Amino acid sequence: MPRKLSDEEIEAYLDSRPGWAILTTIDDDGFPHSVPLGYFRLGRDVVMGVRDETHKISNVERNPNVSVLLEDGSTMADIRGVMLQGHARVVRESDEALQLAREGARARGVPEAEWPTAPRPGAAYIRVTPVRTRSWAYGESTTEQS
Repeated sequence: MPRKLSDEEIEAYLDSRPGWAILTTIDDDGFPHSVPLGYFRLGRDVVMGVRDETHKISNVERNPNVSVLLEDGSTMADIRGVMLQGHARVVRESDEALQLAREGARARGVPEAEWPTAPRPGAAYIRVTPVRTRSWAYGESTTEQS
C-alpha cells in the first residue's frame, strides 16, 4: 500500500523535477485531453507556458477544472507521484504574461540580466491553483532512509 507524501515532501518533489508535468483538461465531448508541458511553481500555483489558441487553451477556457500529474520511478519499489486537481486560467495580458515569463526564467536559473523584457508573441500561460492534492510513494520515506 503506498503512503502519502507530507506537504514538505510534495513541495520538494515538485521543485526537484526537471520541469515537465502532464496537464489534463476536458474536451468538449467530455473526454480527458492529457499533454506534457514544462512548468514552474509560483507559490502554490503551477504555471505552464503554452502557445496561444491551442486545444488545451480552448479546453481551459470552456472548463477550468484540470489536473497536473508528476510521477517517477521504474519499479513498484520506487514509484511516487503527485496529482494536483484545481482551477486553471489562461494568462494573455501583456504585463502579467511578462511577469510569468520572468518568474519562469528565474525558476530555471537564468541570470537576471537575461530575463525577458517583453512577452513572447503568440505565447500564453495556464496558471493552475490547486484545490486538492493527491500523492503516493511506494518506496521508503525520506525519514526512514536516514
